[in-house]
Amino acid sequence: MVSKNIHNYEIDFAPTKDEKSEKNISDLMPLSNNKIGGEAKMKHTAPRNRTLTVSEEELKKMKTRFINLNKQCMLDAIKGNVICQDALECIQFLPEKSIDLLIIDPPYNMYKKFNEVTFNKKTIDEYAEWIDSWFSQIVSKISLTGSVYVCCDWQSSSAIETVLRKHLIVRNRITWERDKGRGAKTNWKNCSEDIWFATKSNKYVFNVDKVKIMRKVIAPYRDENGDPKDWKETNTGNYRLSHPSNFWTDITIPFWSMPENTDHPTQKPEKLLAKLILASSNEGDFVFDPFCGSGSTLVVAKKLNREFSGIEIDEYYCALTLKRLDLADIDKSIQGYSEGLFWERNSLTEQQKIKLSSRKQKGIDNYEIEFDWHH
Repeated sequence: MVSKNIHNYEIDFAPTKDEKSEKNISDLMPLSNNKIGGEAKMKHTAPRNRTLTVSEEELKKMKTRFINLNKQCMLDAIKGNVICQDALECIQFLPEKSIDLLIIDPPYNMYKKFNEVTFNKKTIDEYAEWIDSWFSQIVSKISLTGSVYVCCDWQSSSAIETVLRKHLIVRNRITWERDKGRGAKTNWKNCSEDIWFATKSNKYVFNVDKVKIMRKVIAPYRDENGDPKDWKETNTGNYRLSHPSNFWTDITIPFWSMPENTDHPTQKPEKLLAKLILASSNEGDFVFDPFCGSGSTLVVAKKLNREFSGIEIDEYYCALTLKRLDLADIDKSIQGYSEGLFWERNSLTEQQKIKLSSRKQKGIDNYEIEFDWHH
């Protein structure tokens, strides 16, 4: 096991399956599994538990990097930074027409405790009024070609739609299937969430070719000439590259053995955010999240070469965000997204085949695998 010091905290690099191969950052494991509060103790996680946490010592160091807004600011003042503050108090100070992509994951309309902050369930009208109280302030901060995505559950969805239609052009509603959900004896199991998509104007970014999904073809069809129909043969298997729809079944909720996992109660998967960011922004665009939680939006924006910033009221989650941003300097991988392609669930073996083929083959063969799908 090799230990390296990154930004004043230690990260262990666990060996890959080949014990003699060089160590891989994708196998990093935190030394500490401490939570804030009580006496700080060094505690090793289970061998495969990769949940990322922040110790009291790390929090103390990270707090020096938080920023606060108390007056109108320029874009350069917030780029790459985490604003540790109540969003309702500082949205007004954001620069006008600066946000190219706004991703919002607000507290859903239910009782939920976020570390030191508690959100209480409201009536649907009260919830819509609360959403509008801060969303109406942030609309002017969106660029004329900007796009907005707002996450919600079925109970919050109607309120979100109402507020969005008041201020923007609603384009679509994405429903994504959670691979986790609690059973219910008196109702249907809730295992899906919505993401509303809206834009400031009719001129906006949408990179459809960046968010196609690769699926393995089990029973391939051929045309009358015996050629593949809507799929391609490669030396690694038969695949179809599908256009993205507004129903996503390829998303995995972060769990303990995934390196992106944190102890935030409503963490969104990096793969989900990568789809939104790749579809609705270009490299160098400014991505903003006013309820950034453990920082997934900011981390993915950084990995995909976008400018970014976000607001989070809780100091622990702000520190967790900064820690993840530091790690993104050395590991830009996104689970479920590789070689410029999104993959369906449980396809790691297929992804590895494509990666291996891409590395071994150059020129025509590599061109066929990676780029010919878009024609």
